[in-house]
Amino acid sequence: MTGRVASVNLGIVTEAEWAGDASGRTGIDKRPVDGAVLVGVGGLAGDFIGERAHHGGPDQAVYAYAEEDAAWWAAEIGRTIRPGGFGENLTTWAVDVTGAVIGEQWTVGSTVLQVTMPRTPCTTFAGFWGMPDLIKRFTARATPGAYLRVLVEGEVGAGDPVEVVDRPAHGVTIGEVFRALNLEPELLPRLLEAEDLPERIKEKARRRVRA
Repeated sequence: MTGRVASVNLGIVTEAEWAGDASGRTGIDKRPVDGAVLVGVGGLAGDFIGERAHHGGPDQAVYAYAEEDAAWWAAEIGRTIRPGGFGENLTTWAVDVTGAVIGEQWTVGSTVLQVTMPRTPCTTFAGFWGMPDLIKRFTARATPGAYLRVLVEGEVGAGDPVEVVDRPAHGVTIGEVFRALNLEPELLPRLLEAEDLPERIKEKARRRVRA
């Protein structure tokens, strides 16, 4: 699979009552930028992350959301959603983000990124969109976007190809993980087959399987 980066987006500091961080600040409002952006193990240079207890870190260094999924939402709610409107760093085109396999590797610009886990919708996201029922609707749609780990640091920019260069054989996808955790608990045992799924997610799956 080869797609491309439609937009690279960096978070600005937003102060709001609905911000999840105790400081009342969030970086969910991400705006497109021109040119190449440095990407390190902690994420994109210049990207503001407010609530670090739940966002950021090596397993969530980069967040990707598909332009095609954003277009579905724009039609569904009847308003324009600009790149970065989901809080994503990379807006992709012609990349099956929901079907990405946990642990698969993408070359993007001069970086190598690894798919780790789906995004979990939060009250900050709902507040940003001004939609109290967004968490419920986002969960039902089950196109959550993908968090990525940085294996090789480098630069990314709009127009860069996104190429899958390695895909684990277990086949557990971003969509399956999201549905297992939120909609289809019968899928939970599958998550234990995904070696590169963050341990905290696998432990959650183990607890629910044992319950």
